[in-house]
Amino acid sequence: MSVSGLPIFDIAGSALAAQTVRLNTVASNLANADSVSGDPNSVFRPRETVFSTVPDPGNAGLAGVRASGVIESTAPPVKRYEPGNPLADGQGYVYAPDIDPVAQMVNMISSARAYQSDVEVINTAKELALSTLSLGK
Repeated sequence: MSVSGLPIFDIAGSALAAQTVRLNTVASNLANADSVSGDPNSVFRPRETVFSTVPDPGNAGLAGVRASGVIESTAPPVKRYEPGNPLADGQGYVYAPDIDPVAQMVNMISSARAYQSDVEVINTAKELALSTLSLGK
């Protein structure tokens, strides 16, 4: 049984926590999009959040969500010829993470809207619970 007695709060709360991890992951990717390194093995690797369902043992058929992990991209870094860059290797190349800022912004907007929807679910469930309690007065 959920802590609140109403599983909707636990389910929506789990979604809020998962979207928070997703937002932080996207923010990290965007913050490192312009970073470069002289070594392709030390360049920042973009990350992606992996979600999984969490069944509610007290309520068959109900499940929450959690961020079960954050995985690093296996895409090779982008090789750019910048001989004037102080981080360039012996051949004049720097390596940048393979991050598409537009795709990351789409991911961030999607996550922010999901977070906003989860907050609305909690607010609506709270209002319904309070209205139900006031019926007995």
